[in-house]
Amino acid sequence: MERGAKKIDWTITLVPLGCILALSALFIAFPAQSNEALGRIRALFGDTFGVYYLVIGLGVFLASMFAAFSKYGDIVLGQPGEKPAYSFFTWGSMMFTAGLAADILFYSFSEWILYAVDPHIAELGSIQDWASVYPIFHWSLIPWGFYLMLAAAFGFMLHVRRRERQRYSEACRPILGGHTDGLPGRLIDLLAVFALLAGTATTFSLATPLMAGILEELFRIPLDRNTVTVLILVVTCAVYTYSLLHGFRGISLLAKSCIYLFFGLLAYVLLLGGETRYIIETGVEALGRMVQNFFALATFTDPLRTTSFPQNWTIFYWSYWMVWCVAAPFFIGSISKGRTVRQTILGGYGFGVGSTVVSFIVLGNYSLGRQVSGAADFIAQYNETGDLYRLIISMIRTLPGAQFVLALVLVTMVAFYATSFDSIALIASCYSCRRLGEGDEPHWAVKLMWCLLLIALPIALVFSESSMANLQSVSIIAAFPIGAVIVLIAASFFKDAGVYLDQR
Repeated sequence: MERGAKKIDWTITLVPLGCILALSALFIAFPAQSNEALGRIRALFGDTFGVYYLVIGLGVFLASMFAAFSKYGDIVLGQPGEKPAYSFFTWGSMMFTAGLAADILFYSFSEWILYAVDPHIAELGSIQDWASVYPIFHWSLIPWGFYLMLAAAFGFMLHVRRRERQRYSEACRPILGGHTDGLPGRLIDLLAVFALLAGTATTFSLATPLMAGILEELFRIPLDRNTVTVLILVVTCAVYTYSLLHGFRGISLLAKSCIYLFFGLLAYVLLLGGETRYIIETGVEALGRMVQNFFALATFTDPLRTTSFPQNWTIFYWSYWMVWCVAAPFFIGSISKGRTVRQTILGGYGFGVGSTVVSFIVLGNYSLGRQVSGAADFIAQYNETGDLYRLIISMIRTLPGAQFVLALVLVTMVAFYATSFDSIALIASCYSCRRLGEGDEPHWAVKLMWCLLLIALPIALVFSESSMANLQSVSIIAAFPIGAVIVLIAASFFKDAGVYLDQR
């Protein structure tokens, strides 16, 4: 234990801990003032400097394509000729569940309606034509481009260069040089941990109230949503803590279980929901329209602010994925040992993007089909109440065997949260260690500390009754400095990988 304490970087561990606890106290003590301050800062970053996020998003996606199809794609993340450490299914399951928490279910059911009531959709055309396009765009190529470009960079750093400092700053060493060990490196690592905690807070705070609503619906008992949400956070924390303390074996088992639940839910809705033909045809059409208009969607800035659609949505999503880039790509890179850069990137796009798109096509188009056919009026319900959580439950209520589906959604969301956050807690624990050799893992006490810390800010946001806009603000603010670090990591990878190829 004493030797383990000497290996801990107390600055990286305690400074974020103190700041998060202080922020949590502020959100609980002064909810109105805190939310107002968040809104003002968000307006500066998300509106005034919004193009910054859009340029980085498109640029990183194009960089990932270049890395996959150029000479860099042949680099093995490990020793030349080394075989992959995990089968494709196990690898894909861990990658997918680490990169997407329960938010994917929350948004798959409801995101189309957020666009259907937005004036920008009326500018473009009909709800049928565009409401199912933007969910696919916001959750596919550019978001996974963030993950996979950085996963290749981190995998190269861990398995080829065999660096023992598993941090953002270490990935910047090819460009920063000796400054990595000085103040610039420390600032990068502190920013990374703050972004990690901000992404965690946004994710937990967005979807857990839906889980509380489902519990209330299942047991038909009026429950205090905040109390139940905190209880869910605690239970989920217990699940992912138990999994994490059992190492990668526990993580992989939980990930595969989550995948079975996830695709079981999709199959049930697709085959038994009564909208099979509409789901498939609208999904294919939406996918084609997204591909046809990809660059126009990726560079739309609404300079006249007729609807502020990109500021409200696209910029939020890119920043949301940026803050998740602190943990998910590190984890993907660590489990990609033995795969080439090309296999990691293209396999990630295939499994990650493919599974994500299928989720939005099936779950989103089911309720959209009910809307356009006149079988239900979800838009009117949303306009009347503004309660997305209750709306999603109403959507599920239209399925046969609704009680079973509600229970399945609840269990799947818990599994998604657990598999996402055990990987996040693992990476955060690695940040707390000065050095980790190949095969080493952080001390169990460090893992436990991070498992508990990850739910502190989400609980504070629950009690501050933050709106969706304010939850978005947390990600947009945290992502601003991280965006520049992401570019630096990508550039460092190409520089270092070029040297590696020249030396072979």
